[in-house]
Amino acid sequence: MTTKTATISQANPKADVKRLVKAMTFMAWAVLIIGTVLCLFNLSHFSDKNVGLMVGLGFLVGSVHIYVIRTAIDLVHTKMYQTKENDGSNDQ
Repeated sequence: MTTKTATISQANPKADVKRLVKAMTFMAWAVLIIGTVLCLFNLSHFSDKNVGLMVGLGFLVGSVHIYVIRTAIDLVHTKMYQTKENDGSNDQ
């Protein structure tokens, strides 16, 4: 019986980051939609004692945080790969 092994050099981290960015984009939109729905259904009693409204506002703020973190990850990895490609092309 044989097993497949993968070394670090065989892995494609660029594809993993793209999948993470897409997943986080989906999560941010899903959380934004959930927060909007919760806020709209609980607007009748606009108070800090309205738990549904407060949870909805938390979801809205959370969606922005998820999207900002996703953007930061994407920018850092894009810059890192561009730097690696530029360093590799200068060696030739």
